[in-house]
Amino acid sequence: MTAVREELEDIFVSMGYEVYDGPEVEDDYHCFEALNMPPDHPARDMQDTFYLTGRASLLRTHTSSGQIRYLLDNPHPPEVRIICPGKVYRRDSDITHSPMFQQVEGLVVGPRITLGDLKGTLEAFLHRLFGPQFPVRFRSSFFPYTEPSVEVDLGCVVCGGGGCRVCKGTGWLEILGSGMVHPAVYGAVNTRLGQVVYDPEAVSGFAFGLGIERVAMMRHAVDDIRLFYENDLRFLEQFSG
Repeated sequence: MTAVREELEDIFVSMGYEVYDGPEVEDDYHCFEALNMPPDHPARDMQDTFYLTGRASLLRTHTSSGQIRYLLDNPHPPEVRIICPGKVYRRDSDITHSPMFQQVEGLVVGPRITLGDLKGTLEAFLHRLFGPQFPVRFRSSFFPYTEPSVEVDLGCVVCGGGGCRVCKGTGWLEILGSGMVHPAVYGAVNTRLGQVVYDPEAVSGFAFGLGIERVAMMRHAVDDIRLFYENDLRFLEQFSG
C-alpha cells in the first residue's frame, strides 16, 4: 500500500497539491458536524463509527476531517489545494470493506471553481494513474458535504471494458466519489472561526476521495480487500517487487 500511496501523492503534488496529514483520533465536530452531518443525520448510519471512551472522541471514518482542520488553520485563506491521505476506520468487514483501510481525499477552494474543474482534474488524475486508454464517466450521487455530488467510474482495467468477474460484466469499475463543496461546510467553518473567511458567494470548491486499496485491487484483479491484511505470504509475495 505504501508504494500506491506514494504514487498517488506524487501525481497530486505534480498537479500543485499540498499533502496534509490530520490526526486519526478525531472529535465529532471535525469528523461529522462540520461536514454537514448533525447528530440526527441519516448519513451517520453509513459510517459505522468506532467511538472511544464516553463517545467524546472517535477513530476517523474518513480523512475529510483533515480538510476541516486545514480550512480552520489555512495559512493563505481562502485558497485551498490539498490532499489528505491516511488510515481510516469503520465497523465493517467483508470482501470490499475492512475495519481499517486507507484513503486519499482532496479539496480545492478558490474563486470561480466549477464542476468542469472537478471533472477535468479527476480525468487527468485517472489517466495519469491508469492510462489514457481507459474512459472515465460521472454519475449523480449523494454525499452530505457536497452538492451536486458525483461518483466516478473507470473503464475496467482488467478486461478493457469487455466484461469480467472484477467489473461484474459491466465493463466499468467505481473508483471514487466527489462533488462541489456544500455551502453548509463553509458556514460551519466560518462559525468556528468567528468570521466569514470562506464566503460561498465569493468562493467555491470541490472535494473527492478514493480508497488506496481500491486502486491496488483494480490494478491486480484482487476481489477481496481482506487479503491485503491477512498476512498470507503466498498472496503478499506476489507484490514483493
